[in-house]
Amino acid sequence: MAQQALAVQKNTLYVGGLAEEVNESILHSAFIPFGDIKDVKTPLDQATQKHRSFGFVTFLEREDAAAAMDNMDGAELFGRVLTVNYALPEKIKGGEQGWAAQPIWADADTWFERQQQEEEMQRMQAENKAAMEAAEELHRKKMTQERDGEKEEESEIKDDPMAMAEAEVGKQND
Repeated sequence: MAQQALAVQKNTLYVGGLAEEVNESILHSAFIPFGDIKDVKTPLDQATQKHRSFGFVTFLEREDAAAAMDNMDGAELFGRVLTVNYALPEKIKGGEQGWAAQPIWADADTWFERQQQEEEMQRMQAENKAAMEAAEELHRKKMTQERDGEKEEESEIKDDPMAMAEAEVGKQND
């Protein structure tokens, strides 16, 4: 099954490569020149309680996020080069695609529906295949009968001089 692309959040930016000194306030200050900011987050490492060298900046307008990405990707902040891209939606492990934005049990009902639909499709394909095979066999029998009938007509014509003459005239008229 083809992996579905995760939807990109066009007004939220991923900012990677943050120096240890950078906090949410500094990140906010670095990105405010590009437009109004709705939110800034720097997820913390649970063990160290320090940010994990990346953060997210959410702008009110998509155009502001695009301008910030264009200008800040590859820029330096506290001596570190930033990587700025559109953020992907938050992910949790589970679901049929491996990573999903919902728990694994959330798609159980749809999984059963898809299984039933697949079984129904296979049943219909088997019926169609059987019908096609029956139609082909009927067609072969009909063709065989027609060929046998032509042979009988030819043998009848050969035995009947009048029928031979009529067939000859029919050929000349064609």
